[in-house]
Amino acid sequence: MATSGLPSDRLPTFESVAERSLTTPRAAGVAGIVFAGLFVLALTFLRQAVGRGLDTQTVMENLTGPGSTMALVGLYIVPFAGIAFLWFIGVVRDRIGEREDKFFATVFLGSGLLFVAMLFAAAAVLGGLIAGNRYGTATPTDVATVGYARSVGYSFLFVYAAKVAGVFTLATSTIIRRSHWPRWTSLTGFVTAAVLILSITFFEPIVVLFAVWVAVISVYVLVTGGKGSRAGKGL
Repeated sequence: MATSGLPSDRLPTFESVAERSLTTPRAAGVAGIVFAGLFVLALTFLRQAVGRGLDTQTVMENLTGPGSTMALVGLYIVPFAGIAFLWFIGVVRDRIGEREDKFFATVFLGSGLLFVAMLFAAAAVLGGLIAGNRYGTATPTDVATVGYARSVGYSFLFVYAAKVAGVFTLATSTIIRRSHWPRWTSLTGFVTAAVLILSITFFEPIVVLFAVWVAVISVYVLVTGGKGSRAGKGL
């Protein structure tokens, strides 16, 4: 039974409707910006209570005082930052489409998931100090306990997470270079990857550099929209 003036061979099929409904919306490009903002905000809040520049005694006082409130807010932000980063991974893969190299695509996806895992691990270790004191489930008994937990948390974040973020940036930059994105998108990524991978210090702005690069790539995706994401145009 005809339901429109279009010939039957031009009526939308179930497959075409499903394909349109599953197309990544252009607004999804904001995921990287959301990740960058939440990530930097969480680091800022955590730094005020358990920052690397604070001595251990000061950290212990922060954990039992009002300073723990902002740090606790930072901990609650971390999961949302990780979720936004997963969306960013999906947006980049959709933008590249079928042209992504299987080898680099595997490294890209694997390192991205590892980064989120390391980020959550770092937050969990530092959160054990903060939430334990806040809710009375655990209490740091001495300076050594607090110092050890901080060392483990920052090792997860500034060593392992930073290195994995560098691998993710390197793989992403290689993929987008082969996909004929503007040259600056891959060059900035290669520089960022080199800094992250070769860094051997607990220098806090290192991981912020990664967040900035993710935000810049997301802005590019937002500005260019979905043009050529599957057909190879506009890249």
